[in-house]
Amino acid sequence: MKKTFQVENVKCGGCAATLKNKLEPIFGEIEVNLEKEPREITLKIADDQIETLQAELRSLGYPLSTDELGFVDNTTAKVKSFVSCAVGKIEGEDC
Repeated sequence: MKKTFQVENVKCGGCAATLKNKLEPIFGEIEVNLEKEPREITLKIADDQIETLQAELRSLGYPLSTDELGFVDNTTAKVKSFVSCAVGKIEGEDC
């Protein structure tokens, strides 16, 4: 079933490229909406895969908006998202 999730720390096309490059091999096609705040991703996902998606997003620095993160985890996510964004830019997406 296709579902939409709100994701934190997504700023630009570099971030979107990283999300697509890292998540598509696991979940298939990913749509990233940069027009909404917080940003949204849409993908076909089974309910039993949501925890895997959540863990993958956190590892990239883009937690779900519903994730409750403490100060350290929130700060760590923001740092990871800057790195993920830079990787996306290097791979060809402009901000």
